[in-house]
Amino acid sequence: MKAKATVKTKTAPAFDKYAYYRRSVQAPDNDVQFLRDTYKELKGKEPVTLREDFCGTFSICCEWVKMGPKYKAIGIDLDSEPILYGLTHYLPKLAPQQRDRVKVLQENVLNPGLPKADVIAAFNFSHYIFKERSMMKSYFHNAYSTLNSGGLLICDSFGGSMCQEANEEETEHKDFSYFWDQESFDPVSNHALFHIHFKPKGQKKIEKVFTYDWRMWTIPELREMMRETGFRKTHVYWEGSTKAGDGNGVFTRTEKGEECQAWIAYVVGEK
Repeated sequence: MKAKATVKTKTAPAFDKYAYYRRSVQAPDNDVQFLRDTYKELKGKEPVTLREDFCGTFSICCEWVKMGPKYKAIGIDLDSEPILYGLTHYLPKLAPQQRDRVKVLQENVLNPGLPKADVIAAFNFSHYIFKERSMMKSYFHNAYSTLNSGGLLICDSFGGSMCQEANEEETEHKDFSYFWDQESFDPVSNHALFHIHFKPKGQKKIEKVFTYDWRMWTIPELREMMRETGFRKTHVYWEGSTKAGDGNGVFTRTEKGEECQAWIAYVVGEK
């Protein structure tokens, strides 16, 4: 009697939402260069300690300590899931001496007494979760209090006419598509609901992998609140454009932006 042949079936690899997220929207190597160069431009020296608020998987912290033996990083986030991902996927890739210079805390960014830093970064628009002016000012005040003398708070910001209507934008990568989906916008409150979807090649679209319920703060509002909470100066770094009209990833300090359907900028508070 002949033995029955076994049929091997291919199974799709497990969906790693944080890996897809990093490939789609993060560039931590560029982020740390911008943070360091901005501090050096405004202060005339290099920073040492970075605190990454709303750090998630704290990929920026990991890139920061790669720049040299003097650089130290602190990550702050409330959610244990992305922190655990960073501890198992990013931290082990660092050299032992680099790992020793990364500290990650599961804490609220509003808690007083957080570790001090030369630069505090609030990226990926995470601070937009604070919908009330009083809450945003509480965050800025706490950041001011926990910055070293002359330190910088650097927050990213985005806007434009496309952010004032429901729309979905697809970005194609080699083996998957990334979707940025704005479900709604309320002009009375400036509240907006966003989702990120992914479609791995040859698979069904995976809906609402990440969801964001934010207030769309304007640059003047952010600068005003920074000044009201003690920052002596504020600055805006505006992204340049390619010939095709897309963002080129180069941010320059300016007091005048451009009328764009979609723009990204950094707002910097100087202690």
